[in-house]
Amino acid sequence: MTLQRQIGFWLGSLFLFVLFLVLLRDILLPFIAALALAYLLDPLADRLERLGMSRLAATIVILVVFILIFALVLILLAPLLGQQLAGLVARLPGDAAKLQSLVLEKGAPWLERFGGGDLAKQAQSSLGDLVGQATKWVGGLLQSLWSGGTAIVGVFSLLVLTPVIAFYLLVDWDRMVATVDSWLPRDHRKTIRGLVREMDTAIAGFLRGQALVCLLLGAFYAIGLSVVGVNFGALIGIISGFLSFIPYVGSLTGLVLSVGVATVQFWPDWTWPLATLGVFLVGQFLEGNIFQPKFVGDSIGVHPVWLMFALLAFGSLFGFVGLLLAVPLAAVIGVLCRFALRQYLASNLYRGIHPNPAKADVTIEIER
Repeated sequence: MTLQRQIGFWLGSLFLFVLFLVLLRDILLPFIAALALAYLLDPLADRLERLGMSRLAATIVILVVFILIFALVLILLAPLLGQQLAGLVARLPGDAAKLQSLVLEKGAPWLERFGGGDLAKQAQSSLGDLVGQATKWVGGLLQSLWSGGTAIVGVFSLLVLTPVIAFYLLVDWDRMVATVDSWLPRDHRKTIRGLVREMDTAIAGFLRGQALVCLLLGAFYAIGLSVVGVNFGALIGIISGFLSFIPYVGSLTGLVLSVGVATVQFWPDWTWPLATLGVFLVGQFLEGNIFQPKFVGDSIGVHPVWLMFALLAFGSLFGFVGLLLAVPLAAVIGVLCRFALRQYLASNLYRGIHPNPAKADVTIEIER
């Protein structure tokens, strides 16, 4: 097969894959979640097989334990988080208006001193519009999560379908991998296997490590904010931990939300808002110096800026399904780009070596 036909084949495959995601993105969530779950649990199933269990028995044990732990956590946390979510939705507009008045009350004298009354009025108008739009958007989002019938149906279908699909995938995982491996072109099988191993290392290391980092951060923020006494502290902490799979977004979201709530709650006492800020500073220190280096490291091999771009791009194109696929696809693209760069650096195009020496001599004579 010529190079042009190979490029055409892979570009066509990529087009069909993207078209498949676009057309079926509304029903893919349980399948992608089940695929991720089976992928993460496969090493545990392999270990149980080495201990003498059959693949079917190992799969049943793993999924039953996982479902029991998940159900226990859901039973313990759902009432608390549901109550806090309802309270946050109800109080968000009032707290935002109060925070806006506090900012304007303390900032207006400084604006008038340096920019005059017109600047203060413009800042007041702009801040009011910004706070109003942000409050409306966040409130609408939280309200839809809290009372949206479609969202609730989607969550329940996710909870019911995902374990069933994950069971079948986990039972047949090794067989599916062997089948796909048998389809690889023989001339390039070694190269493709090397690339797949590199992708697997990057994706598995990041997903398992980052999931543990998000869990630890969510628990730390929830406990820390609850100890400080911030309203809805457990909910804000868990949201911050969950969003920490997007670099900087989770911590920044939790910081702004919790400090804003603490300022309105404890005003004019600055002790507890500063303590809230301290919780997030300690959390950032733990994430950057302990959690990330120990559990994630450089496994994905992707720059944080590219990772944020991938999350925003795939999220915009495919919604929540895109967010789930963003990190694995970013890792895959990173591996392929590094492979292409290695091929380029080893090629005659980079080194300037002409494939036909006689033609190269003619070219040199013409240039002279």
